[in-house]
Amino acid sequence: MAWRFAPPLQLSSLAININPQFSPNWSSIFVSAKSSMLKRLLISSSSYRCCSFSKKPIKLCNTATHSAKSAAPSFRRPIHSLSVLAMAEQSSSNSSSQTHKHTNRLASEHSPYLLQHAHNPVDWYPWGEEAFAEARKRDVPIFLSIGYSTCHWCHVMEVESFEDEEVAKLLNDWFVSIKVDREERPDVDKVYMTYVQALYGGGGWPLSAFLSPDLKPLMGGTYFPPEDKYGRPGFKTILRKVKEAWDRKRDMLVQSGAFAIEQLSEAMAAISTSNKLSDEVLQTAMRKCADHLAESYDSKYGGFGSAPKFPRPVEMQLMLYNSKRSEETGKSGEAKNSLKMVLFTLECMARGGIHDHVGGGFHRYSVDECWHVPHFEKMLYDQGQLVNVYLDAFCITKDVFYSSLSRDILDYLRRDMIGPNGEIFSAEDADSYESEGASRKKEGAFYVWTSTEIDNIVGEHAMLVKDHYYIKPSGNCDLSRRSDPHNEFKDKNVLIERSSTSAMASKHALPVEEYLDILGNARRELFDVRSKRPRPHLDDKVIVSWNGLVISSLARASKILKGEPEGTRFYFPVAGTNPKEYMDAAEKAVYFIRRRLYNEQTRRLQHSFRNGPSKAPGFLDDYAFLIAGLLDLYEFGGSVFWLGWALELQETQDELFLDKTGGGYFSTTGEDPSVLLRVKEDHDGAEPSGNSVSVINLVRLASMVAGDKSKLYRETAEYVLAVFEKRLKDAAVAVPLMCCAADMLAFPSRKQVVLVGVKSSEEFDNMVTAAHAAYDPNKTVIHIDPTDAKEVGFWEEINGNIAVMAKNNAAGDTRVIALVCQNFTCSPPVSDPKALESLLSR
Repeated sequence: MAWRFAPPLQLSSLAININPQFSPNWSSIFVSAKSSMLKRLLISSSSYRCCSFSKKPIKLCNTATHSAKSAAPSFRRPIHSLSVLAMAEQSSSNSSSQTHKHTNRLASEHSPYLLQHAHNPVDWYPWGEEAFAEARKRDVPIFLSIGYSTCHWCHVMEVESFEDEEVAKLLNDWFVSIKVDREERPDVDKVYMTYVQALYGGGGWPLSAFLSPDLKPLMGGTYFPPEDKYGRPGFKTILRKVKEAWDRKRDMLVQSGAFAIEQLSEAMAAISTSNKLSDEVLQTAMRKCADHLAESYDSKYGGFGSAPKFPRPVEMQLMLYNSKRSEETGKSGEAKNSLKMVLFTLECMARGGIHDHVGGGFHRYSVDECWHVPHFEKMLYDQGQLVNVYLDAFCITKDVFYSSLSRDILDYLRRDMIGPNGEIFSAEDADSYESEGASRKKEGAFYVWTSTEIDNIVGEHAMLVKDHYYIKPSGNCDLSRRSDPHNEFKDKNVLIERSSTSAMASKHALPVEEYLDILGNARRELFDVRSKRPRPHLDDKVIVSWNGLVISSLARASKILKGEPEGTRFYFPVAGTNPKEYMDAAEKAVYFIRRRLYNEQTRRLQHSFRNGPSKAPGFLDDYAFLIAGLLDLYEFGGSVFWLGWALELQETQDELFLDKTGGGYFSTTGEDPSVLLRVKEDHDGAEPSGNSVSVINLVRLASMVAGDKSKLYRETAEYVLAVFEKRLKDAAVAVPLMCCAADMLAFPSRKQVVLVGVKSSEEFDNMVTAAHAAYDPNKTVIHIDPTDAKEVGFWEEINGNIAVMAKNNAAGDTRVIALVCQNFTCSPPVSDPKALESLLSR
């Protein structure tokens, strides 16, 4: 397993800071801790929430999956990780056929992560009143461990500590131990991750925290090694020290925890005294963000910032949006430069090892600057967002290189990540067994190849394939000192394309299409062999927010990909799917959510599903991301029913999460007393923030409805942005999608494309495709079937102008009429797709 690095925002451990904090002088400990927290919280609350970068050199770090990027410090390998490669069997499906020495309460849970720990000797509880009551009854602190099922260092800590009988005895005797799946309960994770970040300057998973019985944080960190080494205390020492502190200095511990929550609550209570963003910030935020990203751009390898490199799609979305707006305002040089950065980054990512060339889709991040050696975990939220960026690139360039990458990701999802009822699963692990019966899991084992394997599998074209993918007998993880600093991928190869296909085809004296055929067939052969290897663990949990991201990309692909030139050839693992099938997949996914995770009586969502809905309610991201997916589903040709549901969900979202007196959306409902902080999240990181997405949703909805409702949506969006004015002004790079949202709200003349015609016709499908042929985020597509009385009635209720346009432009045959409206003026109607494309390109 090669060591994987994460960026400073998510890197910290109590193990790093433990020496001064576990000295015998407990009074000075907590005076110092309070002072440290206060200093961190004295900066603006908005800036604090997402910019907790470590100020000190980090000597011990853990892998994090949700991270903002910054310049990486000088990392040193953890002293104990080389010896830790054994992994417990993760598949809960096998557990019923095994005899276990230990079984705890987690065996009754649905979360794959909790089930992975169901047979630890630790007497784990799930998060809930039973555990809290037990801690109060026994008058002992709580040990809280938070992670997720595909987290590598969560697995390591399980094997080293939670499967150890001695550690388990200490935990069982002195603490009530609680396990939380951060993907199932992001609200709980947010409270204690925020605490760790505020106190120590960083965080990550596994998150390890000690709480009072009333859930106040006492101290915390991330990964702990089991034993003391090189002057750093191990987990057993930490447990003894916490026990000692609880017995001797309990009042100080409890006081410190209460102080921490008080300070965090104050810092995160972002409110605005104004109900709209200042003109200055409105006009400069996007430019500031684009300029900052341009300064950090890697012109050699693409991407923004240095290693480790994360494919943060919101950065590329902002640069594409900035390119479009610069072009519209006559700044062609800036427009071309922004576009060039994105296109080159997308190309480098696609050719790098972060892209799974054999099976499709993208890994979480690259440990080196050249996108070569990845952390091999695959996350659903990455796939959905990257599809949309590649689709945007295709809309702008019409280059099928980008459209085929969109297909590559979607075909991977359809093959490996979609369940029998259309539900879309969450993640695939980085670790797997090298062979059946192996005792240890290794990171990347499923994905890497030896040169001999390529020879045996590919046969006569092996030399060509090895040349194309830089495969060598000694292994190819040598392009950067960061790729494999400890030679753990010796003799192993991560596929990477170092030259263009045309250049390689010329080198081998072959026509490009023949060369691509050879590569496609070779990848299929490798895929067939790889399919027989033990697979990485699949987290088959269904998360509403992440499904919303993919629903959006599936719906958009169903029409945008129809713009590929006729006769375009595709090569494995791209399947050459009829784009209509992507719309079918989107609708199946959204039907699953509506049937299994939505209560039509209360009009509320549940957050996730696995063998039934989770106990956690829907959070802001679930509503915002699903609404965005539903709007795309409708705008790209889906039923008006989905638009109606989006409006209904927006109403519920405003009831549950909107701060009507202070502005902005909270991430949680505030109804669960065990969740001590209520946060207004703004950071656009690995996932966009719910507030950023919500502003864009409100802008889109405001352009569809009329009258007071439209006005209310715009006013709400303005108020949300006003809450984060300081963030947009001082740290715009942390909120790229919010910068786009602010510009969209201020955009003076959003286009409305109104299509009138029978929706079952091929003509309608072609006109919807034409309406979306060009990249234009400041455009709304509305379609109405004048022969459908219910649909006409729907529009009469929410926007009578659309119903009137339908009646006045009904063709009476299969023709579909399009009108483009802007600045309260509509174009003459057109009925030809090419005419519509021309009209929209002006």
